[in-house]
Amino acid sequence: MDEIEKKYAWLEDPGIRDFLIAGERFYPPDAVRFTMAEQRAFYDRYCAHFRKARPGNVDAQDVHFGGVLCRHYRPHGATGLPVLVYLHGGGFVVGGLDSHDDVCAELCHGARIEVVAVDYRLAPEHPFPAAFEDGWAALKAVASINAEIIVGGDSAGGNLAAALALKARDEEAPRLKGQVLVYPGLGGDMTAGSYVSQANAPGLSTADVQYYRDTYKGGGSKFAEPLRETDYRGLPPAFLVAATLDPLHDDCFDYAARLRAAGVHAEVRDEPLLVHAFLRARNMSAAARASFDAITAACASLAHFGRLPERT
Repeated sequence: MDEIEKKYAWLEDPGIRDFLIAGERFYPPDAVRFTMAEQRAFYDRYCAHFRKARPGNVDAQDVHFGGVLCRHYRPHGATGLPVLVYLHGGGFVVGGLDSHDDVCAELCHGARIEVVAVDYRLAPEHPFPAAFEDGWAALKAVASINAEIIVGGDSAGGNLAAALALKARDEEAPRLKGQVLVYPGLGGDMTAGSYVSQANAPGLSTADVQYYRDTYKGGGSKFAEPLRETDYRGLPPAFLVAATLDPLHDDCFDYAARLRAAGVHAEVRDEPLLVHAFLRARNMSAAARASFDAITAACASLAHFGRLPERT
């Protein structure tokens, strides 16, 4: 057993343990100490290692929506389906259309929806509000041709999806049918809760979160930190996924509580065995696969019917 294997030996889920061991060989835990070019090279190599082939019945095409490069996924031969506008994770600094290609393709296939993945601009070259503005431009363009829309994303992308839901509510258009947020960072108090108890969680530390916030430079705006909003009325129903071994865990519950207090239907799926970025472990861990299946079901129910799926 080498040092990396020893580091993660305590984890209960063997698939997550193997995922973190494999990931660290491609993406070092101190990646934020490297140059941005090096960070992006690490991340691209890491994503490529875990990437799977798209389902055979999914067509994908790179197109521009609102002047923003996107990747549009459709089930082969299908027309008139609702759309998920998806924002990828990566701390606002890494990632793109390829990093989450298989995730988007599988959501397209499993939920039988179209997916538009947004290749938003990255910090630090393009700090807030660049990524948010790109997401908003793409969302409005998609809405001009399809009124059946949900927004979603993971990590930083979950932040952007929640921010777009706030903006759409404020503008009274487009009318979103739902939001699906997977281990999102929503601007919670970094001196309390899971930011303290999971400060050194495997895969993402509180110090990492601080670095990404500082690089994004969005502090003070509700569109950078949705937990700064004071009125959550009129937002679309939300499905959130929280990983217990993640400093961002409590952001999900804080956001859901505020939505419910405002009369908005919100559900949090809590994952006690899982870590940040577990979407990439969906083919390695039974718990991660079950969570991904629940995410897919939530996308399908919200996109097609505008409601959260019934609990089973």
